[in-house]
Amino acid sequence: MRNCSIVSVAVWGLLLSGSVISPVWAEPVQEPSAATENISGGKIGSIRVEGVQRIEKATVLSYLGLKPGDDFSPVEINNGLKNLFATGFFADVKLLRQGDTLIINIVENPVISKVAFEGNDRIEAKDLEKELELKSRSIYSRDKVQSDVKRILDIYRRSGRYNAAVDPKIIKQDQNRVDLVYEITEGPVAKVEKIRFIGNDHFDSETLRKSIRTEETRWYKFLSDNDKYDPDRLQFDEELLRRFYTNEGFADFQVKSANAELSDKHDAFYLTFVVEEGVQYNFGDVKVANELQGKDKPDLDKFITTKKGDKYDASKVESSIDAMTKELGNHGYAFVDIQPKLDRDHDKKIATLTYTIKPGPRVYIERINITGNLRTVDDVVRREFRLKEGDPYNTALLQRTEQRINNLGFFEKVTVKNEPGSAPDKTVVNVDVKEKSTGEINLGAGYSTTDGPLANFGVAEHNLLGQGYDLRTNFVLAEYRRSAELGFTDPYFLDRELAAGFDIYRTYQDFSQESSYISNVTGTNIHMSYALQEKLQHTVYYTIHQNTISDVPVTASDFIKEQEGTFLTSAVGHSLAYDQRDNSKSPTSGYFASISEEVAGLGGNSKYLKHEVKASYYYPIEPKWVVSTLGSGGYIYGFSSNGILINDRFFLGGDSLRGFEIAGVGPRDITTNDALGGNAYYSGTVELKFPLGLPDELGVAGAVFSDFGSLWRADDTGANVFDQNLLRVSVGGGVLWASPFGPIRIDLADAVRKAKEDRTQILNFSFGTRF
Repeated sequence: MRNCSIVSVAVWGLLLSGSVISPVWAEPVQEPSAATENISGGKIGSIRVEGVQRIEKATVLSYLGLKPGDDFSPVEINNGLKNLFATGFFADVKLLRQGDTLIINIVENPVISKVAFEGNDRIEAKDLEKELELKSRSIYSRDKVQSDVKRILDIYRRSGRYNAAVDPKIIKQDQNRVDLVYEITEGPVAKVEKIRFIGNDHFDSETLRKSIRTEETRWYKFLSDNDKYDPDRLQFDEELLRRFYTNEGFADFQVKSANAELSDKHDAFYLTFVVEEGVQYNFGDVKVANELQGKDKPDLDKFITTKKGDKYDASKVESSIDAMTKELGNHGYAFVDIQPKLDRDHDKKIATLTYTIKPGPRVYIERINITGNLRTVDDVVRREFRLKEGDPYNTALLQRTEQRINNLGFFEKVTVKNEPGSAPDKTVVNVDVKEKSTGEINLGAGYSTTDGPLANFGVAEHNLLGQGYDLRTNFVLAEYRRSAELGFTDPYFLDRELAAGFDIYRTYQDFSQESSYISNVTGTNIHMSYALQEKLQHTVYYTIHQNTISDVPVTASDFIKEQEGTFLTSAVGHSLAYDQRDNSKSPTSGYFASISEEVAGLGGNSKYLKHEVKASYYYPIEPKWVVSTLGSGGYIYGFSSNGILINDRFFLGGDSLRGFEIAGVGPRDITTNDALGGNAYYSGTVELKFPLGLPDELGVAGAVFSDFGSLWRADDTGANVFDQNLLRVSVGGGVLWASPFGPIRIDLADAVRKAKEDRTQILNFSFGTRF
């Protein structure tokens, strides 16, 4: 009979019939004393590894830490056993002695063939997989399964589902492989049913609810998730409350506690904020303790917005510090420490404020580090910098750099920070970005009074090959318009700040109701643009297109009949645009101005010189109350005996002059009522946008406006042609909805000043959707 002793045994129990059970540890088997004595004595003659399938025997021996010639030491053997289990590769390990041979008998943990999810209706599998440690072809580990279950539950809790449950299952396959399946019960969303405040004497609870991000659930809040409980948001709400009170003069305000109570059914939360308001202060004396040295010490008093006698406002203190910090940065001072010291007089309710300014040394940029850009190449980010390595540090230019990187639209988040460099006069700028998808597939459907029912499909990639190239295609099918377009732009052509690209397009447009003809245009243009200054853009372009005027009925104006046929236009042009708006898509402040000129006649049938100017100004009179003024004007001069083709003329009405139909204003053949277009125009709008008192998350606003303009001077003349420069004016109001399906706007306008030949309409409706 062989003399065989089990030195130590540890077993992970796996039930491979479809579920995971708790680990089972087997106690060491007690051997006869003679065998025990034999284990503790002698030297290891050889080591044999049994049971390996995927793992090399040399790998097992390296983790064991024993070799032939070592003593049979229980301490060393147990250490080797622990090392083997610590790898996570093995489900079972047995160490046995047979004579002077040490036998390692192992059972490898299975390999995961695939990871699957069941019951995850609200969260896609790809989003869950990103958070998991165990993936396909990784080694199964019970500890890692439990860790991944916790991660999945955390994901569901962040989405407000506190009743979610996850049951991991394993399914045995051949060749020591398993499928790992997470069976998920998502449960309902636990929403915030009630928000209460305790200790608020100066402001009612409704006012405080509006100052925080979390909201009480209501049926109409399906477009927002602010009524879902989020622990991180609760902490942010505490900060928002503090900001609200300190901006209202309560410098001593504190949130004593913020509690979230989950209902018994785990489907609702009740939030309670306990606050201590303190005293409401006014500013006393406002001083600056400026410890800056040198002759170029800037005057900072003009940047201070906190004035004696005003109500204490922490936001004004912060804005004053930001303005002073920016000004000091412009003078080369980095890491300046500006500390506001507040001396409170509780009895008089006055707070004396002192800004203490301690300068740092003049600092130069030692290095610029860019991280997080896995797809976008470094140069695409680096070329947006208004600073380079070796330049003096400048806060304003660094802030502009961050804005430019954000404006690329390639990143979900951009963080720009600086830290001390290798010497006191050096700093390192770190840019961390989080990339987002830059590809788009747009499907659209809608209706407008301009085009009628419409559908569109577009595909775009705004960061092609990670180089920042913009490639786009778009197709529109509408009742009165059909178009197809392909465009490409390189924003840094020849490695210079020069955007160059081309567009190829074909457009069909039905003007039979306005001017009794159908237009088909096929063409291309080549364009280049560059910045003359930070916000002043110059664009030059060349365009060539073929225009066919067809389907002109016998009842059409003689002037339209003369236009029937195919014409070629070859033109070159340029434009200057200055954009000082806070947001180009939905501006609330700032202004925009542009001027453009185009000359045609480099071959083709069209010969003209066109000028056009546009300007807009936005001014917020109150939060969410914005007054805007928009104006434009143009003139086209033909230097051909054929005059100016109808498709090159200006038209006015519809969206450009509400209260009037499309092409409803301007020169017209009064016998056929066909619009002929004009060579000169001007138009303008004065509008006030304002909230309607509905919840902000609905995205609904109102507007009142007045449009005005005129169109005149057609090439076509005669007794039956109406062509006068008369001012037209309309007034009206509308409703705007930033819906999840796209922007919707309904306007009602009345033409209060018009010509009898004009064509008017009261309703102007536009609807667009993208999903």
